[in-house]
Amino acid sequence: MIEKALNGDRNYWSWIVLLLVIISAGVYFYINQLTTGLTLTGMGRDVSWGVYIAQFTFFVGVAASAVMVVLPYYLHDYKAFGKIVIIGEFLAVAATIMCLLFILVDLGRPDRILNVMLYPTPNSMLFWDATVLSGYLLLNIISGWTVLGAERKGVPPPKWVKPVIYLSIPWAVSIHTVTAFLYAGLPGRHLWLTAVLAPRFLASAFAAGPAILILVSFVLKKTTGFDVGKQAINKLAVIVTYAAIVNFFLLGMEFFTAFYSNIPGHMHGLQYLFFGLHGKGQLVPWMWVSMIVGLGSLVVLLIPKLRTSSKWLIVACIGITVSIWIDKGVGLIIGGFVPSPLEEIVGYMPTLGEVSITLGIWAIGILLLTVLLKIAVAVKTQD
Repeated sequence: MIEKALNGDRNYWSWIVLLLVIISAGVYFYINQLTTGLTLTGMGRDVSWGVYIAQFTFFVGVAASAVMVVLPYYLHDYKAFGKIVIIGEFLAVAATIMCLLFILVDLGRPDRILNVMLYPTPNSMLFWDATVLSGYLLLNIISGWTVLGAERKGVPPPKWVKPVIYLSIPWAVSIHTVTAFLYAGLPGRHLWLTAVLAPRFLASAFAAGPAILILVSFVLKKTTGFDVGKQAINKLAVIVTYAAIVNFFLLGMEFFTAFYSNIPGHMHGLQYLFFGLHGKGQLVPWMWVSMIVGLGSLVVLLIPKLRTSSKWLIVACIGITVSIWIDKGVGLIIGGFVPSPLEEIVGYMPTLGEVSITLGIWAIGILLLTVLLKIAVAVKTQD
């Protein structure tokens, strides 16, 4: 099936070359980072997790969202998801690989990642996070490739693949839950010290992930003519709508708990993000853009006439994705470190090297997704 990825028109190969150029720039800066250390980045003692871990947090949600098409199709026999389920599984594969790469580049000594396997520590959330991510990647590769290979040969998938698919459903929930526990288990960070962090992670995942899946489906229809079906798109749009409502509801609960209780530690993180604190408000414009764009997109999704319109749905899905990316990929991580436990406000700005490495990993994920979807579409449309 890999041969199908080697056949494409000029636009296809131009896209591949562009991604390879971005990847090359990322590799160049990563080699510099290996040589000089994390001083290449804007991180420091006070903000020790930056754009790398922020992107990791966002893409864990994208990876987990595959369950939104896998569960209805395999457990409830929802036939409308027949064409889109493989796209969801391959999106999960690409997103999970990006997550692992973001963890890798965040390590000053990447060889130390071997310690997780050589010296397992079950009482460490980092150990469990690495375990569930690796397992989820393996489950999606096996299930997606096996089912697609059987379809290419015109035979039913082997019986053993069904238990693997069923196992991937709770596993998808676990990868985002364990990631939330990783943050919520740090008592010195008040913004993360909340019982609803895991539900917030899952709600945002089930909003942003299917939104990206809808956008990918529209891109495939535009570039290849492969149509997953209007019924599947409409059902995913409904899922995005309800998940976005829950996500904003849980965010409102955070505000109520922090400000009604009037506990300074819990208030300061939200104050810094949304209103500024002690005259410092580096992320305030970002967070208000996230809120306005997210709520505006939710209004569009709540109106059935607009939600079923392709143009408005695309706008809403882009808005939801951007809103959650800012919330989880910018505000959540940076806001967890600022102010520090000593009430110090230390600014953080990613460097050119950090941004280039980040874009390089994005390009790797998009390249992998492009190749996998090229194969999937070729198999799905074969005579």
